[in-house]
Amino acid sequence: MFGGLANAVRFLSISEVDSAKSGHLGMPMGMADCLTVLFKNFLVFDPQNPQWPNRDRFVLSGGHGSAALYAILHLTGYEKMSLNNLKTFRKLKSNATGHPEYDISCGIEATTGLLGEGIANAVGMAIEERLLNARCGDDCINHYTYVCAGDGDLMEGVSHEASSIAGHISLGRLILLFDDNNITIDGEVSVSSSDDVLKRYESYKWHVQSVDGHSEKAISKAIEEAKKDPRPSIIACKTKIGYGSPRENTPQAHGGAFSESEIAEVKKKLGWSYDSFEIPEYILKTWQIIGKRHQEICKKWHETQFRKYGSMEFEFTDDIKKVFRSIKKDYFVSRPFEATRVSSKNIITKLMETSDSIVSGSADLGGSTGCFSKTMYPISSDNFSGNYIHYGVREHAMGSIMNGIVVGKKIRCVTGTFLVFSDHMKPAIRMSALMSIPSIFVFSHDSIGVGEDGPTHQPVEHLAALRAIPNLNVFRPADAMETLECWECAMKSAEPSAIILTRQDVLSVRFCGRTNLCGTGAYFLYEDTSEREKMVTLIATGSEVSIALEVKKMLNDMDISANLVSFPCWKLFDNQPLEFRNKILGKSLRIGIEASNGFGWEKYLGSDGLFFGVNNFGKSCSCLENYKFFGLTSRNICNEIMKKL
Repeated sequence: MFGGLANAVRFLSISEVDSAKSGHLGMPMGMADCLTVLFKNFLVFDPQNPQWPNRDRFVLSGGHGSAALYAILHLTGYEKMSLNNLKTFRKLKSNATGHPEYDISCGIEATTGLLGEGIANAVGMAIEERLLNARCGDDCINHYTYVCAGDGDLMEGVSHEASSIAGHISLGRLILLFDDNNITIDGEVSVSSSDDVLKRYESYKWHVQSVDGHSEKAISKAIEEAKKDPRPSIIACKTKIGYGSPRENTPQAHGGAFSESEIAEVKKKLGWSYDSFEIPEYILKTWQIIGKRHQEICKKWHETQFRKYGSMEFEFTDDIKKVFRSIKKDYFVSRPFEATRVSSKNIITKLMETSDSIVSGSADLGGSTGCFSKTMYPISSDNFSGNYIHYGVREHAMGSIMNGIVVGKKIRCVTGTFLVFSDHMKPAIRMSALMSIPSIFVFSHDSIGVGEDGPTHQPVEHLAALRAIPNLNVFRPADAMETLECWECAMKSAEPSAIILTRQDVLSVRFCGRTNLCGTGAYFLYEDTSEREKMVTLIATGSEVSIALEVKKMLNDMDISANLVSFPCWKLFDNQPLEFRNKILGKSLRIGIEASNGFGWEKYLGSDGLFFGVNNFGKSCSCLENYKFFGLTSRNICNEIMKKL
């Protein structure tokens, strides 16, 4: 019977790829036995209640093997992974996408396909399980996280970073099934790698095993042993890529549909006599039984534990609202002259003192980014009741692990590093946007204002790169009040946010405080209603808003009207009605001021507008010298505007 169950996965995968005339069959053919063992004997799940909080998690890090995952999800009874979806594999509007795309209702726990990313996501899910276990108790949350990954996943740097963290904090409910087939697209693994994967994982303090990946008994025993060990586990499953096909054990097995003759040969070798997408009744019923075996456990959990678990998702509670109101009153009175990273630290600290559903962390820069304070408590291998994660200098893993925590929707997670290091995190940031999950990325040290550390640490093109990512809210607040409002927007958003903060102190430029003006993306900091002959609109973000304020005063002294627009979030502004956007931008000469390379500003300034920014890498000198070198001074900007007028 076991062989028939695994072959059902193989031949549905073949049918999917054949119908699309594209896809990958190497992993589905090779890992079908391992996946069948996992879903049949170990994975705790209920297709009728796919969002059950205490279900086991399964992540297919090697997302190119998606056909196998869809086959199993269909066979076990996920309604949104119907046979029609399998028949429209890789087609528009099908749930059976080329690589898995996050949809818990389909049984897909994370978007994967960028190799290595799924491993880090799985580490995040395992951390979330421990965090919730510490908050809700053993009876409420005690599930496992399984991840399937191949040689390519384990070559990617992010897998090294994430696996190191997992071992350090002893994530004993994390089990990695390694598709150890010794084949890559370019040839055998030896053409590019000679390291010993299992010894590497031993050095990470993981429990390691190696088994025959086509033996139900060996795979089952290995998973049982892994579940007994207090460390995270990796099981190297020795498999044959493209198992049973003429391409078996060759790089050609990785991708592409099988030809008719190849399909015929696989059927003959594996003893399968059924048509495309046809599954014999006895095998289908067995798979359906597998899908139903935890229904009573799920039902009992909801009856006995749901109240303890509380809301299914993070809530913007009345207590959190009070925090924002309280800080806003304080800033309205105190008008602090401080770096926005300092303001942000104050906000994060008070939010986390109010809610245990907010967790912070940083890449060895907790103090510098404002993501750590003395009232926060780091998690450790023997205590997950804390609310801070020491990620070490592992920016990519940090972002991807945060995504793995946030996909569960119960915990709101914050991570921090310098803006220039967002380059290390770009895949994770992009994936958070693709999944549309509310990860919050804090990036301090946001410009040439970093100063003496020099151009290696001074972001220039980074704002443009982040703003180019769909679904990502990029906030660059001007002062303490705007920082608070941007944080409020981020905490309420269902999408990811990047909050960009200064190293240097900035003036408090906001006087009004009751309404969240940053919520519209841009607003009149000062609307000039005078009827002078000449007029301009000054548009600035972040620390340059105070420069724009000086420019406005100088222009007014020269009898020139000037609207001053603070522009903290382009995306939110773009979502506003056209009438509002036209009013803010105005019809007069538009002037953009931002310590960046200016890419994208032309959309708002028009063909006649002027932009003042940074047209090259920064210099190793003081903040003020840098601004003067690049002409980002009120005097220079005013002079250039006068030339234009």
